[in-house]
Amino acid sequence: MQSFSETAVYGTEGDDPERSLLQAARRGFAKTCPACGKGALFNGFLKVRPNCERCGEELHHHRADDLPAYLNILVVGHVVLGAMMVLMTWEFFGMWTTMFITMAVSVIAAGVLMQPLKGMVVGTQWALRMHGFGGHDD
Repeated sequence: MQSFSETAVYGTEGDDPERSLLQAARRGFAKTCPACGKGALFNGFLKVRPNCERCGEELHHHRADDLPAYLNILVVGHVVLGAMMVLMTWEFFGMWTTMFITMAVSVIAAGVLMQPLKGMVVGTQWALRMHGFGGHDD
């Protein structure tokens, strides 16, 4: 017999295989299918494929919405702010040079991290059987 929380959160029927949260998040961060880890997760820069080309897992259920952007701001903001504080404390460059360097690093880092962070969110949703990934409707 299933517990209420297992049914409510995961929508499992008891015979569904376990889905590793860490493995699915890693596979998503690597921009591969969270189920098989071999197929590509994205069609374009941020457009998730409807199905995995290798295993056929349906991926259109995802609802990443704004979470990848918030995570991106959190990570890039902390790293760049720390680096900027070090540069300003040790006075490696002048104020304007430091400002332009940190702006450039921020834009580049945000662009580089956006796709892996969105993949990680989609992989996490898949592992937790959220938004239809568990065979149930929201």
